[in-house]
Amino acid sequence: MNNHCDDRCYVEHRDGGYWLSGSRVSLDSIVYAFQQGQPAESIAHSFPAVPLEAVYGAIAYYLSNRQRIDEYLAEGRALYEAQRQAARAADPAFYQKLAEARRQMQAN
Repeated sequence: MNNHCDDRCYVEHRDGGYWLSGSRVSLDSIVYAFQQGQPAESIAHSFPAVPLEAVYGAIAYYLSNRQRIDEYLAEGRALYEAQRQAARAADPAFYQKLAEARRQMQAN
């Protein structure tokens, strides 16, 4: 993907993901907050290093590339779930202890 931008380039594709230009904030985090109904101002407040204009730019980028970004996010969720299942299968005793600790914390 070509990353040539002018002053209005808010999202870049690098390292296999989408990021707000010049930052370590993923487009994923902006999109998930937007999908949960958070306004741009609230999202910007959650990421102090990101100006409000960049949040609006990222949301506009998502809306104009919705199908591609939704597919990218779905692939990420599927990969996460596969890794989570593999971790559980590799060490079921650990996850059983973790579940028991959670139950004890909730009981107290």
